[in-house]
Amino acid sequence: MHLEINLASQPYEDARQFWLRWGTALTIATIVTLALIAIDVSGWFAARRDHAMIASYRAQIAQRDRTRQQAEAYLNKPENRTTRDESQFLNNLIERKSLSWTRVLEDLEKVMPARVHLISIRPAIGDENQLMLKLVVAGDSRDRAIELAQRMEESHRFSETYIQSEHFTPVGSGDRFEFDISGVYLPQISAQVAPPPKAGSPKRSTP
Repeated sequence: MHLEINLASQPYEDARQFWLRWGTALTIATIVTLALIAIDVSGWFAARRDHAMIASYRAQIAQRDRTRQQAEAYLNKPENRTTRDESQFLNNLIERKSLSWTRVLEDLEKVMPARVHLISIRPAIGDENQLMLKLVVAGDSRDRAIELAQRMEESHRFSETYIQSEHFTPVGSGDRFEFDISGVYLPQISAQVAPPPKAGSPKRSTP
């Protein structure tokens, strides 16, 4: 019988294989740790940026709230309540589509004389809660403004039309006259037509 006995004080170990395994594991652990640290740092910067953005939005909202409160306080003053009520009334008309700017401009186009053009238009509320339009027009003669006021009155879309003020520029050519014209606007109300009777339904006899 042949026996192999190792009498060395320290048994033989494959150190190269040991360090290869543990080195690979340590490298992987280091890479994973660095990746986690990078993700953590990136998340911290992103959270900081988000917090700064949220703080900016909150500051903008707070500023707008202060502006709205100041505007409401200004409109709630006794001397400004009329303007506030008129604005609310006009906004309600526009929301209900009782005031159509397209229709207003079409009605004005039908009565506008030659060599007269519209500069500005502004709605207002009359003394009897009537819808008024204040126009600023320009032309080359005063007769054109008078003709416009007459046409507006005859169109059945305006009433109580009058020239409120006029301005004349003696020098230059072209539109030397500028007029402020006011009038009550009467929007067109579509008539409700009864639906036709269905086929086969009996006709009502007229007494």
